[in-house]
Amino acid sequence: MKLGISNVIALLSGVALFLFGMSLMGDGLKKVAGNKLELVLYKLSGSPLKGVLLGTGVTAIIQSSSATSVMVVGFVNSGMMKVKQAIGIIMGAILGTSVTGWIICLSSLEGGSGWVSLLSTSTLTGVVAVIGIILRTFSKNQLKNHVGDILMGFAVLMFGMSAMSSAVSPLRESAFFLDLLTTFSNPILGILVGMLFTCVLQSASAAVGILQALAATGVITFAVALPLIMGIAIGAAMPVLLSSLGSNVNGKRTAFVYLLIDVLGAIIWSILFYGANAMVHFSFLNMTMNTVSIAALNTIFRFATVLVLTPFIGLIEKQVCSIFKDTEESGREKEDFARLEALFIEHPAVAIEHSREAINNMTLEAKANLEDAFYLISNYNEKAFQFIAQREDVVDKYEDKLGNYLIKITSKELTESQTKEVTKFLHTIGDVERISDHAMNIAECAKEIHEKGIMFSAAAREELRIMFEAVNEIAHNTFTAFINSDLELAYRIEPLEDVVDNLCDEMKLHHVDRLQQGICTLNQGFVFNDLLTNYERISDHCSNIALGLIETQSDDFDPHAYITSLKEMRDHNFDLYYNEYSERFALPK
Repeated sequence: MKLGISNVIALLSGVALFLFGMSLMGDGLKKVAGNKLELVLYKLSGSPLKGVLLGTGVTAIIQSSSATSVMVVGFVNSGMMKVKQAIGIIMGAILGTSVTGWIICLSSLEGGSGWVSLLSTSTLTGVVAVIGIILRTFSKNQLKNHVGDILMGFAVLMFGMSAMSSAVSPLRESAFFLDLLTTFSNPILGILVGMLFTCVLQSASAAVGILQALAATGVITFAVALPLIMGIAIGAAMPVLLSSLGSNVNGKRTAFVYLLIDVLGAIIWSILFYGANAMVHFSFLNMTMNTVSIAALNTIFRFATVLVLTPFIGLIEKQVCSIFKDTEESGREKEDFARLEALFIEHPAVAIEHSREAINNMTLEAKANLEDAFYLISNYNEKAFQFIAQREDVVDKYEDKLGNYLIKITSKELTESQTKEVTKFLHTIGDVERISDHAMNIAECAKEIHEKGIMFSAAAREELRIMFEAVNEIAHNTFTAFINSDLELAYRIEPLEDVVDNLCDEMKLHHVDRLQQGICTLNQGFVFNDLLTNYERISDHCSNIALGLIETQSDDFDPHAYITSLKEMRDHNFDLYYNEYSERFALPK
């Protein structure tokens, strides 16, 4: 028999179902795990051994060494991870992807009579599919929906595997195909074919699955399987290499590590195995392989490669650094927004964590601008003014970059807490940017005071000093509360914001009195009022940031109701804090 057009279509359909099922199952597993696997990789990969173990575990769950490695390339590219850390994780990913082969082995289960028939592939696939579609269709619980995705993905994967096996079954009687397989026993040719095949499929798991489907026909020998598996491992580097095209030097180094490890593994074990075979002539080379032995060979090859190369992680790092040398530009390159990698949008937990770190830096820039602007009022110099203006541009870029990035994150499936976090960030970046704007306004007031030689009265200077201390306090507390997620400190903001509002009203009345008495002039009054307006607006934005922080910590939060109850019912020690700040920032009589 020969492989007809219907068999080819059935084979391609099986491959398509296999790939879709694997993707669906992997996505479901990742979502059930709480979408935190990426953060685990990011935070817990301190040592090479931890990196290998974490890479193996995460890849076994998401069923894709390429996805794990691409994620790691993004970490390194954004400066969040060292190349040396990434090498361990990539080694683990190379090993972890072999788990899919063992899942596929379930497709070889055969049922007998009676209750034993329940163990057959078709029965198992059917039961899993029914349970999966019930959970996916009728349950309103998000977790159960994801479990349904896992079960449906498994069922589709098994059905695809069954379709592939049925499509290639005529090949066992094809003399041409058997002769072709014999040529694959040539190590060099076998490795090249496995590599090219995997480059086309973009999935080592799928390539191994097709090899297992062929093995089910009884035509694959050990001599054919070994070089194909080596080639499949090398070909799996293609999607990782493609992901690094827009990366910096360290990102390219990390992607190349994947290829280097698999190439070294193929070279080492080819030399040792075929060298030993030339002397001993292994009798098992003609052994017929099945789905289980293919899975075992794939795992053993990958495990042996990782085991041998793990002690040489430092040497591998030096090698890739020598291949991809630092340029003068890349060596000094410190991009403010490198952490906001587009690659991480597919992994919301990581993208949110990186957004948090970027916003923290943004708040520090705004805080520094505010402090410098305050200092400029009594110690003006043009260089400092220009530096504030430059930093204001940086804060504006932060808002633009973060805003676009956070909007993209919202397009992904998020948990309730992640949705709250992203919403808080979107509101916060606007308030932080406005605080920086007001810092720039204060700097411009300082410039006007300097250029026009404006001198405030002693009473006005004292009042501005007290106001400065109050606004400096509320800004410091707000930024600290946000960065540290300090809820207790956040509750202090609203009472102090009330005190600042009262100070503004009181200072304006005092200024009118001084104008009437001829102590102050209209010229001074314009700048004085501009400063007060900016101080008041800064405290308002601090209040917004604090409310957003409190909101994310509450299941049922209404900011308007909160402010009303805070002021009328004096919740959360409002009176205590208000009285404390009123005494500290009292104007002289």
